[in-house]
Amino acid sequence: MKYIIKIILLTSVLFGQSGYEIAEMVFNRPAPSDMINKIKMTLTNSKGKTRESIMQSKSMDNNKKQIIWFLEPKDDRGVSFLKIERDGLNDDMRMWLPAFKRTRRISAKRKGDAFMGSDLSFEDLSNRELSDYQYRRLDDEEWKNIDCYVLEIFPKKETRSNYEKHFSWISKSDFIILKEHSFNKKGELAKQKEFFYHRIGTFNILNQVNIKNLINKHGTKVVFSDIEINSGLDKNLFHERNLKRIPNH
Repeated sequence: MKYIIKIILLTSVLFGQSGYEIAEMVFNRPAPSDMINKIKMTLTNSKGKTRESIMQSKSMDNNKKQIIWFLEPKDDRGVSFLKIERDGLNDDMRMWLPAFKRTRRISAKRKGDAFMGSDLSFEDLSNRELSDYQYRRLDDEEWKNIDCYVLEIFPKKETRSNYEKHFSWISKSDFIILKEHSFNKKGELAKQKEFFYHRIGTFNILNQVNIKNLINKHGTKVVFSDIEINSGLDKNLFHERNLKRIPNH
């Protein structure tokens, strides 16, 4: 009887939640302290031609610190990317370009640029700060037989973003984002994204992202494999000097 009462109370609370409260639950989902994985990124152009890249990634603090090294193809081997997100400040993003023997800093004005020719912009690689956006709850929907909250998400006036808004479909059972539509500053639906997860311990870990760019008829598929969590990464790893050091693991 107590269990039934708890379910009824929880249902009534969730039904009355605001868009911000739902976004807060997504933002506060439990995450491992760090993660190591391989990344395969496949780009498909409007003619169906594909290009594949293999990367090694290490991250911590819910991906607020991340370093990525390109392993394949041969032409890109040694290119690397460092991201450090800082609360209340612009993210620090840098790329080591061995062909030019220089490190390129990604300024806030360039965060709309594509990451290595993909349909992910540098902005897409960053977490959205909860307080930088406004949230409006829309009617709930079912997607792929999963009950979802639907949020309309707007950047605040003072928030620098290359998007006008996003629509996000969020699983009611575990507060993971399953699908998202992103609109550019012209109000056009620019990108459709789908997210897939698998369970490692008590965590839902992202293992695939599909992005369809409706403006340039281009697609990107990102698959994460060889995933390790809570391995005890040293925070000093996330430094510009390590961009040139491709790890053995």
